[in-house]
Amino acid sequence: MNKLADAELLEGWLRARSMARHLPQPVPDRGGLRVDTAMPEELRRYVFAGPSPAITQLAQEIHEPYVFIKMCGPGAHLQSLVPHRWQLQPTGYLMTRETGRNPVPSLPPGYWLQMQTESGVTTARIFADDDTLAATGYAAEYERVFVFDRIATAPAHQHQGLGAAIMAALGTAQQSQAAQRVLVATEAGRGLYATLGWSVHSHFSTVTITPPF
Repeated sequence: MNKLADAELLEGWLRARSMARHLPQPVPDRGGLRVDTAMPEELRRYVFAGPSPAITQLAQEIHEPYVFIKMCGPGAHLQSLVPHRWQLQPTGYLMTRETGRNPVPSLPPGYWLQMQTESGVTTARIFADDDTLAATGYAAEYERVFVFDRIATAPAHQHQGLGAAIMAALGTAQQSQAAQRVLVATEAGRGLYATLGWSVHSHFSTVTITPPF
């Protein structure tokens, strides 16, 4: 399989992520992409495949909170491109994994799995025997990219392999074996995904203007 260029990979991830979250599709803006999320804590986000003078120009024009600028690359580099009013957020990681053979979902005793696909978005939920929600995750496919999104395990149910089970279950929904698997991980999640065969493609850095309190 020919690997996607950084800009293609990022756009595919962003489009599939927007599908998975029922958000507007991204539109080209200043050499990057813009998503008009229009949510209370995120008005919109700008996403760039790497450093660009357009980031500096954009950041100089924006003075309102709840707008996010994101870039593939180290946080220190992104922060050097924007005025001081922009605050660096915790580092994320754009991670990829070749499709290969999908592991079989396996649950520990006392749990059960629910899967649902609607409008191209697959949702996986794991419940405990008392029907409390223990873990969730979402996936969507866009052209040559298959995205895993919002993989989460409730604190009371962690360290039992539920995250890996959610990932394996979502992987069964992939339609094209040529699609590259992509996700954005937190620092905490990076270790889990590494054990499942994922590798870091790049840092994924974010700045925003902190609202006044």
